[in-house]
Amino acid sequence: MTNAMDELRSIVMRAENKWTATGLPRVAMVRAEVCADQVYQPMLHLVLQGAKTLSIGDKLSRYESATYFLVPVDVPATGQIRQGGPGRPYLAISLTLDPQVIAGLLHGEAEDGAPTQAPGFQGVAATDEMLDAWLRMMRLMDRPSEAAVLAPMIEREILFRALQGPLGGTLRDMARPDGRLPQVRRAIHWIREHYTEAFRVEHIAAMADMSVAAFYRHFKSITAMTPIQYQKRLRLLRARWLLLFEPRDAASIAYSVGYESASQFNREYARLFGLPPGRDVARFKSPAQRATVADVI
Repeated sequence: MTNAMDELRSIVMRAENKWTATGLPRVAMVRAEVCADQVYQPMLHLVLQGAKTLSIGDKLSRYESATYFLVPVDVPATGQIRQGGPGRPYLAISLTLDPQVIAGLLHGEAEDGAPTQAPGFQGVAATDEMLDAWLRMMRLMDRPSEAAVLAPMIEREILFRALQGPLGGTLRDMARPDGRLPQVRRAIHWIREHYTEAFRVEHIAAMADMSVAAFYRHFKSITAMTPIQYQKRLRLLRARWLLLFEPRDAASIAYSVGYESASQFNREYARLFGLPPGRDVARFKSPAQRATVADVI
C-alpha cells in the first residue's frame, strides 16, 4: 500500500488548487490548501494525503488518508481540510459515478430484496486492490494512447472493488432504476433547477412517486437534510459565490436567490458560514483566495 500511495501522491501533486481534469473519463484530482464549500456531485472520493471534514446536513464526517467515501446524489456541503504536514497539501482523486456503468457490473446479480442502505457518507479504508487499480488508472495520464481502451476497464475494476466493500449497497441502489435513490434524484434535480422558487413538498413527493411521509424519510436518509433545508443550503452557497464574484449589497443578493427577508438571510448565512455576509466575504480578498470557492449552482 505504501508504494502505491506514494506514487499516487506524486502524480496528484500536478493538480491545481481546485478540481483538475486528468484527461481520463470521469476522473479528477485536487491539490488543496483550503476546502471549498460546494455541491458535490455523485462520486467516489479517495483521500491520498491530509484529511477532510465535511458537514452535510446534520452529519459531520471526517475522512483520513487512504480512505474513500461515496456521494450518491448531488449534495451541498461545507468543509475543512487538514494538510498532511509542512509542504504536504491535501491530495485527493475522484471518480464521477455513472449508474449505467455500475448497472453493467450488476448484470445477473441476484436481487436480495434488502432495504435501501442509507449512505451516511461514512469513510471506508481503501483496500490494497483498490489502490492498485487507482494507481494503474492515474498512470494512464501519461499514456493517452492506452487510456481509451484501459481506462473504462480500470473504472469498472475500481467500482467492482467498491461494490465488494461496506458501501456496495449504496452503489447498487444508485444503479437500480426502481430504487429510492433514483426517485430522490429526480426531486433533487428539480430543486436545483428551481432553487429560488418556493415549493410544496407534496408536489416534489409526487414527482418522486412517493407519499409525503416516505419522501421526507428517504430524502433525509440520503441527503442528511429535509427538502427545505436542502434548498436553503443551495441558496446560501449561491449567495456566497455572488457576494464574492458579483459584488452587490447583501440584501439584493438575498432576494435574487429566493429570500423574502434580508434579516432572515443574514441570520442563516451567519449560522452556516460563521460570520455575517460582509465580514465573511472580507476574508477572501485576493483572487487566489476567491478561487477556492466553487461555482456551485
